[in-house]
Amino acid sequence: MRKYISFIAPTLTFLFLLILWECLVIYNKTPLYILPAPSDIALSLLLNYNDLLSSAFVTFKITILAFILASSLAISLAILFSQSRFVELSLYPIAVIFQVTPVVAIAPLILIWVGLDNAEFAILILATLVAFFPVLANTNLGIKSVNKNLHELFSLYGASRYQRLVKLQIPFALPFILTGMKTSIGLSLIGAVVAEFVAGSGTSTGLAWRIIEAGNRLDMAKLFAALILLVILGVFLFLLMSFLEKILLKRWHDSSTF
Repeated sequence: MRKYISFIAPTLTFLFLLILWECLVIYNKTPLYILPAPSDIALSLLLNYNDLLSSAFVTFKITILAFILASSLAISLAILFSQSRFVELSLYPIAVIFQVTPVVAIAPLILIWVGLDNAEFAILILATLVAFFPVLANTNLGIKSVNKNLHELFSLYGASRYQRLVKLQIPFALPFILTGMKTSIGLSLIGAVVAEFVAGSGTSTGLAWRIIEAGNRLDMAKLFAALILLVILGVFLFLLMSFLEKILLKRWHDSSTF
């Protein structure tokens, strides 16, 4: 019963807010170019269905590629850190520098180096940089958090460094890794959108470009429609990672009980 309530309650709240929004726009006679009603946004979504969905696919493709690249590089580097303290001290500060540097500050450089003809590749690089650090930090923390007694037990049985890594450190760090990936997949989308905004008009065909285009034409209904697709895409990616986390952890780890 609680599961149904947890689903019905926010749905009803959302519907109430939509109805209230519609009524306020109609009552105040708000111009369409300032704030469209939900019905106007739905109509724009239907009229621009093909353009918006094709743009959503471009954004989704870049987001997924950036997420896979960022996760693969971050996990590999965290494993390398666990094997060499010198490598960690040498490279971790550089990773922190990339994390604290705003993507809008380095986007023009990446675009110049890659070239405007390869703007989609530049956007992929920027989205990867944004999504990289959470996975690295969480994986590094998870590997370091292994109980000292477990390490001593593996030493007692004469486990090799490879066996210790594969059978103890990585499995123990898995909840940390998945937490970092849940954060990273959202940042991949944010990075792709921000990079596309910075890239400028006409350099890509993702949802961010549709928002820029609609804003320049004062087509607020289309702008909101593109924004709604971005929100749906972000929620879908988060739920996908949450489902993957539950599948991977439910049989053997306490953190699967949410």
